[in-house]
Amino acid sequence: MTEVKTRAPTLYGIIVIKLVKGVAFLSLAIVAYCLSDNDLPVAFHNVLHWLRVNPERRFFVYLATQVGRLTEANVLWVAAGTLAYSILTLTEGIGLMFRVSWASWLTIVESGVFIPIELYELRHKYSLTVLVILILNLIIFWYLLLNRKRLFHRAHLLHHRASSAKP
Repeated sequence: MTEVKTRAPTLYGIIVIKLVKGVAFLSLAIVAYCLSDNDLPVAFHNVLHWLRVNPERRFFVYLATQVGRLTEANVLWVAAGTLAYSILTLTEGIGLMFRVSWASWLTIVESGVFIPIELYELRHKYSLTVLVILILNLIIFWYLLLNRKRLFHRAHLLHHRASSAKP
């Protein structure tokens, strides 16, 4: 007889965040790869034109200068790193969806690794975006750490029962 998994709305929210983030980073990796062999300053100018933004504003001139400094190799490295991170995040989301114990540890470690980096960023340059990301990471980190046994012990017990039932 299999045990029914307990409802966990916060876990469901974490799963959605991980899956959406994974798909977003996968999309960014594909876009970066597709743009790697393009003339990036021209592509940037076309995007500004499509958005109907004045490309002569100081911010966009600065941004165009920075985009012009990117090399194809740099863009490919960014695409590879973004792809790797998207795979990690999608693995976390899918593992949490199936309530696999290692996925909880992977998510706890991944969230915990970014907390000091986000604190450092906030200390040196305040950003509301970084603050929101820090708060989300803290919630994910503490929720999974404190509720890991309750949320994932059934999956572990079922796996243990299945392995001990083999002749």
